[in-house]
Amino acid sequence: MYFLIKPILFQFDPEKVHHFVTANLKRVNHFPSGAALSRALWDFKDARLEKEVFGLKFKNPVGLAAGFDKNGELMGEMANLGFGFVEVGTVTPLPQDGNPKPRMFRLPGDSGLINRMGFNNAGVEVVAERIAAFRKNAKEYQKGLIIGGNIGKNKITPNEDAVSDYIKCFDRLFDVVDYFVVNVSSPNTPGLRALQEKEPLTQLLNTLQKRNLKNGVSRPILLKIAPDLTNEQLDDIVEIVQQTGIAGIIATNTTISREGLSSNDALKNETGGLSGKPLTKRSAEVVRYLAKKSNGAFPIIGVGGIHSPEDAIEMLNAGASLIQLYTGFIYEGPGLIKRINKQLLNH
Repeated sequence: MYFLIKPILFQFDPEKVHHFVTANLKRVNHFPSGAALSRALWDFKDARLEKEVFGLKFKNPVGLAAGFDKNGELMGEMANLGFGFVEVGTVTPLPQDGNPKPRMFRLPGDSGLINRMGFNNAGVEVVAERIAAFRKNAKEYQKGLIIGGNIGKNKITPNEDAVSDYIKCFDRLFDVVDYFVVNVSSPNTPGLRALQEKEPLTQLLNTLQKRNLKNGVSRPILLKIAPDLTNEQLDDIVEIVQQTGIAGIIATNTTISREGLSSNDALKNETGGLSGKPLTKRSAEVVRYLAKKSNGAFPIIGVGGIHSPEDAIEMLNAGASLIQLYTGFIYEGPGLIKRINKQLLNH
């Protein structure tokens, strides 16, 4: 079904198509019959797919990566499509528009996307209220959905004050999300990646860990890293995880590299982060390196270039405990989630 409409959708601006598709998905799922049809077509349940990672029970290991549902508007719809968990954000303390449009570009010849969205979101207050409302009104079949909060800093906040932005998001989302992701690896907020350096990153994570207890409850904190880090920098990441005691890593974010692209399209020279199939090999390499270097000491969520069940299995074999989709979901459609979960039962 998706492949009948995909050629039409791909004729239009990617960001406009995103809003068009998600708005109609919400309309369809607003009606009980539409939600039931969505689950019948796309959802796939089997107890053997359940997995416990960093103390949370996932109904299956396939999640929606951050960036797709920036504002916590699609959690129920994504659950109906079969995702085992949804990561909301990146969320910043204050609402912001992000970078000027156009800011998302398809590279069909490479099954890739370039984006420079710039953390466009409605702000942490709005997002927190939406997640709380979803929790309160969730249907029985949606109650097991794990929700992550991906947090970042506002563009106007200088790096020396960045910790305060992460604290604001952390404190406000603490009661409504199941886990946190600290995003210091997006290439689309000026200076953000400088926070991946060992000293500022250790300080940031230690600060959040000190606040990570409320009424006897703590939340798993994960760090999302770029695929462009060297092995020496990845060694530092392993050390930082062990020093700060955070729960794990998400590998990887988008890349600033354009190496190996086959597209002759001038769009490949657009600034921003590249995702999709061009990342398949590198993301798995980073996961494999981290898993081996750490002796499997912490969980890793693998994301980047997963466009098939085979890609998913390769990522899990590399050492990932869970996986996430974004660009593969756009190129391959919602059927990819079911195909991956079915194939996992054979492995």
